[in-house]
Amino acid sequence: MIIDATQTETSINPRELHRRLDAGQPARLLDVRTPGEHAAAHVPGATLIPLDELDAAAFCRERGSDASPLYVLCQSGGRARRAIKKLESAGVHGCILVEGGTQAWIDAGLPVDRRESRVLPLMRQVQIVVGSLSAVGAALALTVNPRFALIPLVTGCGLLFAGLTGLCGMALLLAKMPWNKTSSVKSASCCATDSK
Repeated sequence: MIIDATQTETSINPRELHRRLDAGQPARLLDVRTPGEHAAAHVPGATLIPLDELDAAAFCRERGSDASPLYVLCQSGGRARRAIKKLESAGVHGCILVEGGTQAWIDAGLPVDRRESRVLPLMRQVQIVVGSLSAVGAALALTVNPRFALIPLVTGCGLLFAGLTGLCGMALLLAKMPWNKTSSVKSASCCATDSK
């Protein structure tokens, strides 16, 4: 068993995590994406708790004395990092970032569970909203008043900020929209241990 070694880790690549899960090592998987993203594709056995709904203190209480490593993932890593900070500040130990998130897991050709989702992935929603605002703002600036050029300027600056920091205000806002929520947030029994 590598349990003691994993307690000092801060990140792991998807292939190594898959190898450990296949070997039956105790692990808990936490997916902090939106329900729509999770339904589209997720790592088998991952518990869904969207980042904006994650109550770190309640999670810490629920986890109790479980010392299993907690592997946290999102789509590409940004939200998972924020979730880990939130969890660690509440006293949850053994949090490990899955490098590259679900997308890296998929890119590695590892197995995923998929369900039908009528909701577009969060980043596509961001692209549609920002692209629409930019196009409308530019059209209005050309036809109505040049001051409408502020709209694409603001959206462009927002994208630049998101790219530089990994924090996207539009994504955080869209994640709170009703179509990105479901009544059954947790897709697996909360924090189930892999039973292989």
